[in-house]
Order: sequence, then C-alpha cells, then structure tokens
Amino acid sequence: MSAALSAIADDHDAAALEFLMKAIVHDQLGPADAVLRLVDREVAEPAAGEVRIRVAVSGVNPTDWKARTGLYGGDAVESVPNQDGAGIIDAVGPGVDEFAVGDRVWVTLAAYGRPASGTAQEYTVVPVERVFALPDNASFELGASIGIPAITAHRALTVAEGGPTRLAPGALEGKVVLVAGGAGAVGHAAIQLARWAGATVIATVSPTKTAYAEAAGAHHVVNYQDADAASQIRAVAPDGVDLVVEVAIGANNELDLAVLRPRGTIAIYANNGDKPFTVDVGQNMGLNARYQFVLLYSVGWQFLTAAAEDINTALKANALPVGTPAGLPLHHYPLSETAAAHQSVESSTTGKVLINIADL
Repeated sequence: MSAALSAIADDHDAAALEFLMKAIVHDQLGPADAVLRLVDREVAEPAAGEVRIRVAVSGVNPTDWKARTGLYGGDAVESVPNQDGAGIIDAVGPGVDEFAVGDRVWVTLAAYGRPASGTAQEYTVVPVERVFALPDNASFELGASIGIPAITAHRALTVAEGGPTRLAPGALEGKVVLVAGGAGAVGHAAIQLARWAGATVIATVSPTKTAYAEAAGAHHVVNYQDADAASQIRAVAPDGVDLVVEVAIGANNELDLAVLRPRGTIAIYANNGDKPFTVDVGQNMGLNARYQFVLLYSVGWQFLTAAAEDINTALKANALPVGTPAGLPLHHYPLSETAAAHQSVESSTTGKVLINIADL
C-alpha cells in the first residue's frame, strides 16, 4: 500500500473509532458473570424526539438483574442493562427543544422497550420524555440514584384516597406514613420524600439496619421482628397509620393491617421474600382498606413526569441526599465490573450500587 493510501486508511480508522464506545451487553439470559460482556459498539444518532446522553454514572436496581435473568420472561435479545443514569446531553434529535448539548440530566426507564438504550454504556439514546434536568446542586451519583427508587416512592406516597397527588412541603402534613424496609433504596427515598412533605414517618427494619433508617430521617424506627411491633407503632399513631409503603406484603400484611387506620392505604411495590400474600376479606372490609400496587413500567408517563418534577424540587432543597451519612451507602464499580455490580444488588447489598463510566 502506498504511503498516501496508508494515510487515508489510518484517517478512516481513526474516524471510525471516534464513533465507537464501550458498552456492557448480553444476548442471553442468565447469571451476570456468565452473560454480561464488555464490547465496542457504534454510537447511535438521536432520531426525532430523542436525545443522546454521555453517561457519567449508571445506577443498578433489582429490576435490572431480574430482567437479565429472565425473571420477567421474554426472549433473549442483545441488550444493554440498567434503567437509571445521569450525565450530559451530547446530541439532540429533531424537534427537541427541552434540552441543549451540555445540559446535565438524569434518566430513568432508559431501556424500557428499547433494549439497546440501557445506561451501562458510555452513550445512550433515549426518548426525551425519559430525561430530566439535573439541578446544579445535585451530583451525577445522586442523579443516577434517584430514578426508579425515588419515582416508585413518590407514586406510593400519592395513591391514598383523599391524599395528595403531588408532593411538596406540607402536602402530607398531619399524615402518618409507615415505610417497610426503610433501609432499602425505595424505602430510603420514601422516608426522605414523606418527611420533606410534612408527614410523621415510621420505618420498620431489621435490628442491624436501624441506623440507616434513622439517618434517612425517619422519626421513629421499629424492629419488625419484635413481638410488640404493632404496639410500638400504635404508640406513635394511636388512630392508625394513614399510608404504608410496602416492600414485602406477604410477610408484613398482618402487621400492616394491625396498624392501618380505617380507609388507610397500603402501597405495594414488591414482595421481598416471596411469602404468599393472602387477603383476609373480613378484616379488610372492616377497615375499608385499600391496596394499591405500584410498578413504574405501566404506571403511565403522566405520573412519571409529575414525580420527576416533584423529585427535582426536593433535590433543589437538598431533601434527597445519598451516601452513608444520609443512610444510603454508595458502592462504586467501573464499567468493566458491571457483572460484580449486578451480583452485589442481587445479593441484597445495603445501599446503592453505582457504575462510574465517565468523569464529567
């Protein structure tokens, strides 16, 4: 090859590399260390109504490993994991007026219906409605931590009959909220949002996790294993709890009904432990109780958008901190160790697992 042709080829190779990025993918369902792999992928261009984000931090949630293992069913297709993340707008598609290149943002449900758009990669392209401005006082690690946990918590706190549909200071004034599993990511966000909105917050945890719920801001923390747990909660709320944010309904339903006020609501976003959930019709009728199930994938974009707006208001007020002093330890991994990050979440590590992708 002549020197001139060699130079042209070198320039072409260099240009091609500019459009490649590092990404984690899997095209099979199974264990993280068996199916996740680091590859080079082309950087896609945003279409109309889409934006491209240079990802700084990707957040890992239980839903991510559950999807990867096939717990939700479906066929194996090449996918990039992780729904949540934060970074900087790198490009905007036609018709996008909400953001400009360089804007700091957080994103949620990035991979919902879009297997290639997960946040475990250097760049992701997503519909603009899944992207929200990241307040200047919020770090990228905070932006990657809020998504699914905080929106789930917001939804759970706004489903009670006669209760607020939006959260703001005073919205839950005079209400008593019980947060089951107050040391988890959703429980942590529920404690913080409920307290910011003016509620009296009670959290139930195992005895080794009391400090996490206290640091998050719970006014009262109860060991759910105590034989007199219901009495302890009733001592704080003699008329009963207005709303329960529930992570393990099968295991906790008896306690929830023992402390729920008439016409109270139990918002269920998980059933950790998988103990079967059975409904005592008579007891629930006597209370006129309401069960509300919460799953973000089908909740409706209008509720997701409203939640994100309220969450950003809380972020600006520094009401949703993360990290050990705030009761949610952060565990950092590089992109190349995404499998270990998934395994950490799958083993129920206390705290928030984050994947650091770029130092922006």
